[in-house]
Amino acid sequence: MKSLGRWLTVPWRRGLAAVFAGALPVLAFPAPSLWWWAWGALVPWLLLVRSAPTGRRAMYDGWCGGFGFMLAMHHWLLPSLHVFTFVLAALLGALWAPWGRLVRRLLGGAPTAGRVAAALVVVPSGWLVIELVRSWQGLGGPWGVLGASQWQVAPALRVASVGGVWLVGFLIVAVNTAVAVLVAVRPARVPAVAALAATAAVGSAAWVGSPPPSPSGTGDRVRIAVVQAGVVAGAGSPARRFDREEALTRRLAGQDVDLVVWGESSVGFDLGDRPDLARRLAALTRETGADVLVNVDARRSDRPGIFKSSVLVGPDGPTGDRYDKMRLVPFGEYVPARSLLGWATSVGKAAGEDRRRGTEQVLMDAGDGLRVGPMVCFESAFPDMSRHLAEDGAEVLLAQSSTSTFQESWAPAQHASLGALRAAETGRPMVHATLTGVSAVYDAGGAPVGPRLGTGTSGARVYEVPLAQGTTPYVRFGDWPPYAALGVLVVWGAAEGVRTVRLRRRASGPRVPPARTAHGSAARPGR
Repeated sequence: MKSLGRWLTVPWRRGLAAVFAGALPVLAFPAPSLWWWAWGALVPWLLLVRSAPTGRRAMYDGWCGGFGFMLAMHHWLLPSLHVFTFVLAALLGALWAPWGRLVRRLLGGAPTAGRVAAALVVVPSGWLVIELVRSWQGLGGPWGVLGASQWQVAPALRVASVGGVWLVGFLIVAVNTAVAVLVAVRPARVPAVAALAATAAVGSAAWVGSPPPSPSGTGDRVRIAVVQAGVVAGAGSPARRFDREEALTRRLAGQDVDLVVWGESSVGFDLGDRPDLARRLAALTRETGADVLVNVDARRSDRPGIFKSSVLVGPDGPTGDRYDKMRLVPFGEYVPARSLLGWATSVGKAAGEDRRRGTEQVLMDAGDGLRVGPMVCFESAFPDMSRHLAEDGAEVLLAQSSTSTFQESWAPAQHASLGALRAAETGRPMVHATLTGVSAVYDAGGAPVGPRLGTGTSGARVYEVPLAQGTTPYVRFGDWPPYAALGVLVVWGAAEGVRTVRLRRRASGPRVPPARTAHGSAARPGR
């Protein structure tokens, strides 16, 4: 340990160690999906930051760790954004600089039991506020929030139904903080053990107090088919992709399907400009006996600009139900502050023209009274969007997605895993239908329904999706954990301010006037 401490006294070595320590939690996410790793992956970073010689150095360690975390989480963007990926990681990583200062303040040196007890609440709260800030769509959205690493863990999904992915993330950071205390702060182990017990108690309370969603009143199941075209490259690919999707959909005839869902950008032409395609889609609905939800990525004939839109088609053509994507992928679908950052298009595959945004979420009637709530790609990362759809009465959540640009990376599996979180949070089944994989379906508790369609698959699969009723605490109360965390930081900051003022007053002490002589003049020392 002493030799490691000496090695870390060199600034660049310490910074490099922080970058690697910050990247460690990414192994808990798909594709590695080592979910258990998340519960201790932050410990090396926490131990490094608490040992920082100064507060400024702790902030730098936090920044470097945040850079490593963001770069590892988004490494699959490198072929598209090239050097700009490092710029984005550095900008977002700066959010962890104050967190580094916070960790050192509470855990540095020989902390008292009181400071450790505070750290077990304040440090996770600081992390949660960072995730809240970076979840703003303009900063890239909530991709890779820590709680999402637990997408396949049933107890964690039950916790998500109470406080969303946010509460799961808070508990993960709390456990990591407690483990770091057990490793490095021996005199204050009692609060750490208490924190571990409290985490187990919260998980148990969520399990008992938030039962899984109950089946709908009639025990209904709906049969939803996912059509995944697979990779179609080369000249004329939009037309050839449509032909393949049409052929795959025809195979569903006679299978008693209630709804057919195509992936994002499955139709590359505006249906108003191409009535021939609208007629072909209408014919498919008559053959299969089910409406078809397609996704149009094209310049609109009735409005200026390019939109990505979920469009429902029935036996007579488009039904009029249309949802225009509201939250666009930075650089992929628009360039933020294009006048300033437009140069990104010259060094990577950033959008040459900004897509236009929709203005509101919609529910669609997919026939036989089935109400579905569509989202497009990136939007399934936002917990609030699926929550609002569930509040408005959606029985099934749908996400039409495409990660074909990142086909051989971790991105498709990461994206598909988000459906489990959204289903568990809302108590509604979720269908994640993609253009080239990974497509997946989850029940109202977040458990998978049937096998996935992987990135090497071109085909159609029918899923029997059980409907559910009831309202989860997360839908009822919303994003309360990050705002509670913000309140914790405000209270702690105020308490620290009062404490600092008191210490300064004690240090200055009362002013004692000098002694006076018989003639009234002040006595001087040594005279």
